[in-house]
Order: sequence, then C-alpha cells, then structure tokens
Amino acid sequence: MVNKVDFSEVYKEFYKRLFHISYSITRDLHLAEDVVQETFIKAMNKVDTIEDAKKVGAWLSVIATRTAIDFVRKERKTKAILMEQDMLECLGKEMQQNVEEEVESGMLAEQVHCAIGKLTHEYRDVLTLKISHGLKEHEIASILDLNPSTVKTRIYRGRKQLKLLCLKQISA
Repeated sequence: MVNKVDFSEVYKEFYKRLFHISYSITRDLHLAEDVVQETFIKAMNKVDTIEDAKKVGAWLSVIATRTAIDFVRKERKTKAILMEQDMLECLGKEMQQNVEEEVESGMLAEQVHCAIGKLTHEYRDVLTLKISHGLKEHEIASILDLNPSTVKTRIYRGRKQLKLLCLKQISA
C-alpha cells in the first residue's frame, strides 16, 4: 500500500490529463473542472486503497471517467425537469408558426441531400455519417476504419464540394 501520497504533486502531474478526460465526456469546461475537483476529493478519501504507486494515473483516470459520467447523468435529469417546466409555461402563450420558412427549410434540406448523393463515395459516406447521424469525427473514423485526420479532411473537402453543388442548384 502507498502510505504517503503528495496530492499537490499528483494534482500538478495529472490535472491536465483528468481535465481532458472529463471534458471529452461532459463537453462543458466548467463541468469538467468540477469533475476534476470531485475526482481529487474522492481520491483523497480513498488514498489507502492504492496498492501500486505507479498506477495512480490510471486509478485517477478511472475515477474521473466515472465521475464525469455521473455528472452528465445528473445534468440530463435536471435539464429534463427544466424543459418540462418551460413547456408548462409556454402552454398559455400563443404559438407562431411561419409555414413559409418551414417549407423553405424543407426544400433546402432536400436539395442538400440530393447534392450529397452527387458527391464521390468517400465524401458522401463521411458527410452522411456527420450530418444525418450526427456522429463525431473519431466515431466516423472508427466506423470507416480511417485515420481521424483523414475524416476531418474529407469532411472539409466534402462540405466545400457540397457548397459548390448547392450554389449551382440555386442558380439553375
């Protein structure tokens, strides 16, 4: 067992790593900072459970991951409640719909999907996964078995070609 752990040194050494882990899960800077602080509090309380001093980083990473997931779950629950309250407040208000805007956005979406169909398969696959399925670059990379930087490049180039195709359709 590790009897003495200097948490000021551990904090300096692992703060960035834990922050990146937390931010990748929460996607919120302030929430990620809270997760890191909570991680160190939990670690200080359970310092006697560390068996190998070489594995402190991995141990902290696991704590940070689980804490971040708990924070995200907690945030989802509170946001769901707030959204329901907002909906209740809006019930008495008059809803204004702009049918013209809805039709235009529907037609624009149709044109975009049509233009995506005209792209080469390497750009079409990446953009379809990005736009239609809402996947992130690293998820697309793992699905298509590509390098993440290749995915980013294809998204950039595909969007560029898509923009040109849409401009041609509009001007035609």
